[in-house]
Amino acid sequence: MSTTTKFKTDVPSYKSLTKPTQTPGRGTSKILSIRARSLYTALAFATLTWVAPCQEVSGTEPKQPVPHIDAERSDTSENQSRHILGVIPNYRTFPSLQDYKPLTIGQKFNIAAEDSLDRGTFALAGAFGGLGQLTNSNKSFGQGAAGFGRYFGTTYGDLLIGNYMTEAVYPSILHQDPRYFRRGAGSGGSRFAYAISQVFWTHRDSGGSQFNYSEWLGNSTAVAISNAYYRDQRSAGSSISKLTMQVGIDAVGNVLKEFWPDLQRKFSKKSPNQLTAEGKR
Repeated sequence: MSTTTKFKTDVPSYKSLTKPTQTPGRGTSKILSIRARSLYTALAFATLTWVAPCQEVSGTEPKQPVPHIDAERSDTSENQSRHILGVIPNYRTFPSLQDYKPLTIGQKFNIAAEDSLDRGTFALAGAFGGLGQLTNSNKSFGQGAAGFGRYFGTTYGDLLIGNYMTEAVYPSILHQDPRYFRRGAGSGGSRFAYAISQVFWTHRDSGGSQFNYSEWLGNSTAVAISNAYYRDQRSAGSSISKLTMQVGIDAVGNVLKEFWPDLQRKFSKKSPNQLTAEGKR
């Protein structure tokens, strides 16, 4: 069997994921369908993000200047902003591993707080909550303003708990660094692969890298806690779906963080100083 044939056999199509066959497990299939649509959309956008600057990035691209290490305000470095697309929080991104300095426990919790209390996090909670209400993913929440309030509150709870577990609690216990360190140089494909790989590998406070236990244990804990307020989604299949979705979203986020400065330079006519000033707002 050729490689092409095997790929077509093993990988499910978008249609099969988003419109599963009606079986006795319709509840789980519906949940997988909803999450698959969202993840496919996010992955498609991340792929476009990678392709856009790909032709301009080469292995000889000069490395970004290394700023004075300030873990709590690393995002103010050149060509970086605190928001991606004006909405997605970008507090965990660091320009490089040069002159690496580990975070204190307080700094890790500060990053989690900045991500959780950012205006973009509230906006994302509203967007995902609205999608959940539109698809009626939790019938017990109901519809109308009261229903949206429940969707918004639980979605924001997911983001808040996930941020603290993956960026503060487990990184402090396991001595891992929750930041995303941009590669910034090399081919577009290698940078894309590097960004995705960071949900599996992360940096230790003492130096070197290891499996990203904080990502997987943190999101698993958040999913377990969420079962307390998702009455309609307490099955094992639903929990696995939510965990996979959350890790997938984090992987897409890494891709955006890797290429966002390139997109800013490519599509904006504003100077780096103007971009940085706008990111501070």
